[in-house]
Amino acid sequence: MYTPPVETRRANPIRLILASRSPRRRAMLEEAGLTFDIAEGVDDGGLLPGSVDPEHWVAALAFLKAWSVARGLDEHAVVLGADTVCVHEGELLGKPANADEARAMLRAFVGGTHQVLTGVAIVTPDGRRELIVDSADVTWGPVNDDTIERYVASGEWRGKAGAYNLSERTDEGWPIECEGDPATVMGLPMRRLPERLDAWLRPSESVA
Repeated sequence: MYTPPVETRRANPIRLILASRSPRRRAMLEEAGLTFDIAEGVDDGGLLPGSVDPEHWVAALAFLKAWSVARGLDEHAVVLGADTVCVHEGELLGKPANADEARAMLRAFVGGTHQVLTGVAIVTPDGRRELIVDSADVTWGPVNDDTIERYVASGEWRGKAGAYNLSERTDEGWPIECEGDPATVMGLPMRRLPERLDAWLRPSESVA
């Protein structure tokens, strides 16, 4: 069972727990001014979507991650789980397993548009839950093979859906445009999420 630090329990009667290993998700919550603890949820690396559509898949994985943590906690916790995938020409792309997969994903994105979906699950130990799926369209301009090869060699693609982080690549000057919430592409729909979390973290009010 996960037990948060004593000082955290005192400061927050209802605790927010992030069920994620993603440094970027942690940073986005911190930038939004949220206080939370971290507990890693189930590893979904070996799971396959089969014939499930991408929206249901990311929502299911987000719930699985959150519930794997929430079921061991007391009633004073709210757990946040999330999952992000890219959809390119009907193919669902998660985190690349190796450099060859990363290279193939990146080359496929060049000169076209793909969709990025992030599913979020807000779950309590008694089984109450809210599921959110947000999407954004990402369009890539020309990126030459040498640039892709240098990036793949750097290893910065590891742990990233579609093998890239939007803000990192645009900061490096890659010609990438996003229609929708850029934070959704990076792992959490921050235009929608803080308000929903606030509703769950208020002890005196029910979630609408």
